Amino acid sequence: MSSEQYFDDDPTVASEPVMVDVTLPDTAFVMETDRGVFSRGHLDTATSLLLRAALPIAPSGDLLDLGCGAGPIALTMARRSPGATVWAVDVNTRARELCARNAERNALSNIRVVAPDEVPAALRFATIWSNPPIRIGKTALHELLERWLGRLDATGSASLVVQKHLGADSLQRWLIGLGYRCERIASKAGHRVFIVSRDE
Repeated sequence: MSSEQYFDDDPTVASEPVMVDVTLPDTAFVMETDRGVFSRGHLDTATSLLLRAALPIAPSGDLLDLGCGAGPIALTMARRSPGATVWAVDVNTRARELCARNAERNALSNIRVVAPDEVPAALRFATIWSNPPIRIGKTALHELLERWLGRLDATGSASLVVQKHLGADSLQRWLIGLGYRCERIASKAGHRVFIVSRDE
């Protein structure tokens, strides 16, 4: 059994692509998934909950899918805000390749798929959506979220989905302790959806 994780930079597990049909209330698309990338062969419960929630999304500007995987969040953001640029960010090279192919497959030209360090330093985001990689550990997760939430613009918001048993409620308290407003807007199947914004 492979010990590789979906958040490895360069998975070496053999490729075995599987196509997935994603159907949401307002859009539908087909995407390619693969081994070595999160949620092969299906749209996971957490991401499905996130994409079905009533999330704020800017109609223009720069948007971020943090930890894009094969791209279901980025594809949905790009469909819902065709006038915006969606930055799909992942450390996993195979995930980035999949996401780029899925954007092309669905004729979405407003998605830019990049590694984290390829995002221009001056860029600020109007909207961030993420099913963050909780399993990287609390310290690494906190560093990840501090880095990217710090790049929200003054009126921007981040929508995050987190499993309750993996520390959703403590993460909410931590974000509030950092000075963010963090409201729970949905809870289902052991998951929480939070909207995070600057606490003016």
